Amino acid sequence: MKIITLLLIMHSLLFSKVYYSKVEPYELRSISSNVSGLVLFIDEDMLGKKLSSKPYIKIDSELDSSELRLLKDKLRFTNNTIASNESILVNLRKSLLKKRVNYKRVQKLKIKSTVEKDRDFHDLVSSENLYLNTQKEINNLKVQVTDLKLRQKQLQRTVKDKSLRAKNFVLYSILVKTGQVVGIATPLAQVADISHAVLTIFLDEKEVKNAKNKIIYIDGVKSKYKISRVLNIADSKNISKYKAQIVIDTPEIFSKLVQVELKNE
Repeated sequence: MKIITLLLIMHSLLFSKVYYSKVEPYELRSISSNVSGLVLFIDEDMLGKKLSSKPYIKIDSELDSSELRLLKDKLRFTNNTIASNESILVNLRKSLLKKRVNYKRVQKLKIKSTVEKDRDFHDLVSSENLYLNTQKEINNLKVQVTDLKLRQKQLQRTVKDKSLRAKNFVLYSILVKTGQVVGIATPLAQVADISHAVLTIFLDEKEVKNAKNKIIYIDGVKSKYKISRVLNIADSKNISKYKAQIVIDTPEIFSKLVQVELKNE
């Protein structure tokens, strides 16, 4: 009986391999600042908890919000000016068309002196220049509107980026303090996606090919899981080893060490 048991153990060892892995969040994100400013608020009570749509870090955006409000007014005034100038342009065009017709008639009249004809010509040219200048002003104002809209989008993005949110992520760590002035690329926090968990193991070259067909045992218990992904490039730290990951359901507690076995069955 002992010989049979020993043979079964030896058979199991020949066709399985044991690894140890830490249960980690599905994703751990490092959050850096896209903006510069003074940190006004940090919701430290949310450390280790799932975040809602409320901001967990706020950076001062008072000046940006004020500029955004003024920019909206400026856009409205500029668009009103464009509308007025376009109405003026319509009237100028009507007047110009009549002056052109009248000038052609005057040119043919012998009773009109050269001085009078020259005066009519200069009046026509002045009207044409006024028409063109008004059109030019409208075009310049439209360019200004384009620039203002771009600035508006930039400010809206800045204001948004100064209130950090990460709904359904867990706040893993906070890397700044209230009252600290941050710049672009300053590390602010880390958040974790715990919708699933990941086990990472490192395989030998010969194990990579059939890795996804293996039966996975976790802490000696057969699981429903399969290897989710295998990198076919050797790991930079574990030389001649290939990283493999197993995505599992969210556990009650993370970071514990578990035993992983890969078996042929």
